[in-house]
Amino acid sequence: MSEGPLIAIVDDDESVRDTTSDLLDSAGYAVATFASPESLLESKRLAEFSCVISDVRMPGMSGPELYKRMVASGSPVPTILITAYPEEHVRAWAINAGIVCYLPKPFTPASLLACVASAVQGRPISGMNP
Repeated sequence: MSEGPLIAIVDDDESVRDTTSDLLDSAGYAVATFASPESLLESKRLAEFSCVISDVRMPGMSGPELYKRMVASGSPVPTILITAYPEEHVRAWAINAGIVCYLPKPFTPASLLACVASAVQGRPISGMNP
C-alpha cells in the first residue's frame, strides 16, 4: 500500500474502481474506493482526501451532485469527473464549478495521472482534458 497522497475513487462499476486503483497505486498514490457517492460522504476520512475521482452517472447521486454536496458541506475536495456519456452541458458546468478535469471514457492512463497530479498540486488544467 502506498503512502502518497490519498485519492478517492467513486464508481458503481467495480472493474473501473479496481483498474483505476491499480493505476494510481502503481504511481505511488494511496487509494480508497467507494461504490457510491453516499458511501464517500459517510466516510470519516473525507477530509483526508487530496482528490476525488468520480463517475458522472451512477444510481442515486451523480458525480456532479457529489461535488456540489462536498462544496456545500465545506469539504470541496479537488474532483475529477469521468464519464462514458460525455455531454457538453455537463462539461461546461464542470468548468464553471471548479472541477479539475472532465475525462470521457476511455481515457489514457497518462491523462488520468496528469489530472490527479494537477489536483494534488492545486494546478488547473486548461480545457479540462489533458
